[in-house]
Amino acid sequence: MRRRLVVSDTTLLGLVRHLTDGERYWFGHVLTGDPAHADVDFTMEVPEGTPPAEVVADYRTAIAESDRNLAAAGFDDRTPVEHPEDGRPWTVRWVVAHMTSEVARHAGHADILREQIDEVTGR
Repeated sequence: MRRRLVVSDTTLLGLVRHLTDGERYWFGHVLTGDPAHADVDFTMEVPEGTPPAEVVADYRTAIAESDRNLAAAGFDDRTPVEHPEDGRPWTVRWVVAHMTSEVARHAGHADILREQIDEVTGR
């Protein structure tokens, strides 16, 4: 899970860490205005001593937090977010669409890394 197969710091475990930050930033800070998540760094680096199960559990916790934040915010295409970044008039619906595309993109990255490790194409 920590094996680097590309020039960047991208690893399977690093992608999970990065997506955790994304959940907390977009659904915690931007959507709800929670300052606790304003300064996430979106890193893909996971400290060597951090067990993979801890990284995955943290991601699941972040997803549950996002689900609660979305339920509280509602899902109307005109509902503005609490903390628009750079003053942009983003909506709840925009944040959901953005995060859907981010997760899909990184799932593709993970599939490419996995294919390099196990040499199976999934067909």
